[in-house]
Amino acid sequence: MRDSTREARELAHLASGERGFEIVSSLAGRVRAPLLPEGAVRVGGFGGAEGLRAWLAANDTAAIVDATHPFAAAISVNAASAARVSGVPLVHLRRPRWVERTGDQWVRVPDLRAAARETAALGERVFLTIGRQGVDAFAGSGLQWFLIRAIDPPEGALPPRHELLLARGPFAFEDETRLLTEHRIDVLVTKDSGGEQTEAKLAAARAAGIPVVVVDRPPLPEGAPVVETSEQALKWLRDRRTRHS
Repeated sequence: MRDSTREARELAHLASGERGFEIVSSLAGRVRAPLLPEGAVRVGGFGGAEGLRAWLAANDTAAIVDATHPFAAAISVNAASAARVSGVPLVHLRRPRWVERTGDQWVRVPDLRAAARETAALGERVFLTIGRQGVDAFAGSGLQWFLIRAIDPPEGALPPRHELLLARGPFAFEDETRLLTEHRIDVLVTKDSGGEQTEAKLAAARAAGIPVVVVDRPPLPEGAPVVETSEQALKWLRDRRTRHS
């Protein structure tokens, strides 16, 4: 996992309490104060797919659960490559995408550069909720004002007119509505991360009639099964254990 997604923490909690499993969670270490899962935790990169393959072999790993953030594409690609070369079974754990509802004004885009182009035509005061990475895609938007929310300060260049709000979800509908009102927001930008912790902003935008630019997820590598909940991932692990018992 990247920096302990909710699903990864749930899976670590469920599996750590079950006989027959020895769980090691891996965090990339990109968040200063991550929420740690139960059980053994390692922090830091592996050195690409080859480094991960070597770690799997050295630690006699029986299975991999890729429970990283839906936009941590490089980690998922490395995990798939290492699993394929080493023969270690892999499953991707990804929470469901958000679903557009009646009243939503969504504009779907393939990446952050496209999001910046679309946003320029939709409003002057932007609520940017894409995390700390990729904010530099909006650095050239000199005519707009941005409220940038992230857990840690963003990396790279920032838009010339902005306010930084450091906060960690979950966020309530009432609080998101107040933010939109107080900062006179007229367009929201988000990645399609899914999950309930940050979904309230979408409901607030819907109620306020504000357009939302939604960045689509990168595709997962082909060849491995995909599950949507920690319970489904645990069942997959149990099935693997049963086959080899």
